[in-house]
Amino acid sequence: MEIIKNAIFYVLDLQLFADPTNYVNKTTDTTATTGNDLSVENKTYYDMRLIDEAGPNLVHQQFGQKRPIPRNGGKTIEFRKFSKLEKATTPLSEGVTPAGKKLDASAVTATVRPYGDYVVLSDVLELTAIDNTILEATKILGQQAGLTLDTIVRDILCTGTNVSYADSVSGAVVTEVTSRGALTANCKLTVDMVEQIVTKLKAQNAPMINGYYVAIVHPHVVYDLRRDPEWIDAHKYAQPTELYNGEIGQVAGVRFVESTEAKIIKGEDLASDSRTLTVNGAVTGGANQHTIVYDGGTVAGSALTGKKIVVGGKTYTVAGNTASTAAAAAITTQEAITENIADNTVIYPEGNATGGAVYCCLFLGDGAYGVTEIEGGGLRTMIKQLGSAGVADPLDQRSSIGWKAMLTAKILVEPYLVRLECCSKFSDVAVAN
Repeated sequence: MEIIKNAIFYVLDLQLFADPTNYVNKTTDTTATTGNDLSVENKTYYDMRLIDEAGPNLVHQQFGQKRPIPRNGGKTIEFRKFSKLEKATTPLSEGVTPAGKKLDASAVTATVRPYGDYVVLSDVLELTAIDNTILEATKILGQQAGLTLDTIVRDILCTGTNVSYADSVSGAVVTEVTSRGALTANCKLTVDMVEQIVTKLKAQNAPMINGYYVAIVHPHVVYDLRRDPEWIDAHKYAQPTELYNGEIGQVAGVRFVESTEAKIIKGEDLASDSRTLTVNGAVTGGANQHTIVYDGGTVAGSALTGKKIVVGGKTYTVAGNTASTAAAAAITTQEAITENIADNTVIYPEGNATGGAVYCCLFLGDGAYGVTEIEGGGLRTMIKQLGSAGVADPLDQRSSIGWKAMLTAKILVEPYLVRLECCSKFSDVAVAN
C-alpha cells in the first residue's frame, strides 16, 4: 500500500502546473494578458534551477568585471576605469606643498542585447510522460542558455588586438611565428610559450587575479600541454575549494581553465566537392594585385565572398569569386597580394597553414574585460502553462518553458588580455565552434 501511495504522489508531482487553482500564492507574468498564474515558490525554484544549470557553462564570464542589469536602467552598461598616475620623480622642496595630482576616470559603455529560446510541451506529453517534463526541459534549456551566453562573451573576447602566436618547435629548433596562416602542426602550446605570455602580461603591468594569471584553453590544447614535464596538476597546488570553475592545473604562474567552448577557428570546405582549391597560374605580387586564378573544385559564383583563405602561409579575405566547375575561375581578395605565389599552390580554408584548426587561448589579467551579471537579472525562466494562450490555444493543448537574457561583454584594457593562437595534435580533426 505504501508503494501505491508513493506512485500516486509522483504522478501528481508531474502535473505541478496542471491546475494552478490548487495554489494560494500566485504571480502573473506581465508579458501575458490572461491565464498566466504561477506559484511564486515554483517560479523561483525553476529560475534557480535554470541558473544552476547555466552556471557551469559560463567559463568565459567568471573572470570579468561584473555589472548587473537594473530594472528600468536602459540598455547601456557602463564600465569605469581610472587612469594611472605618472611617476613622481621630482624631489620635494623643503616646506613647500606640491601641486598634487587629480584622479582621471573614464567610462567604457556597451549595449546589451536580448537572447533566448523555448520549447513547447503538449498536454498529452504532460499527462503521460514518466519524467517531470518541466524539470527536464529546464535542465536542457539551462545548459543551452549557459553555452549560448558563454559563446557570446567568448567571441567578444576573441576580437582583442593583443595577439601572440605559438612558436614552431621542431626538436631543438624554435622558430617564431607571426601570423595565423603561418601556424603549423609544430606550433603547440608549451610551458615556454606560457612563460612568454606571462612576461608579456607583466611587462604590460597587467594585474593578477588572486596571485595568478588565468588562461582559458581547449581540452585539445591541454592534451599537448600535459606532455610538458613542467606541467603541474591542479591537485598538487590547491585545495578543491580554491579551484575555479573548470580549472585543471597551473604552471608558470598561470591557472588553466579547461572548456570545450574555448574558440576553435577552422574554415568550411572551399568547394562542394573539395576542401581545398589550387592556384592556376603563378601570381606576381604587387600593391595592386588582388586576383588569384584557381581550379580544383566546384564553386558557385560569390560562394566564397567574405570567407578567409590561406595561400602560401598568408591569410586573405575573399571579396568575390567567379564560378568554377571544370574550368578555372578567379578569386578577388580584399587585401593586396604582395608576395609571389607559385602555380599549383594549394588554397586552404581559414585556419593554420594547411587549413587545420587554430585554437584561441585567452590569457587574462584582472580587470581585462567586463560582463553583465546573470544573477543580477540577466537570465529569466519563462513558463507558460496550459491555457495561457487564450484563443490561440482554444483546447489548452500547449504549454511552454523558455529562457531570456540580456547580455553584453566588453574588453576594458587590451594589454590585460592576450589571445595566444596555436595548433594541436587534433588540429586536422577538430571542427570550429
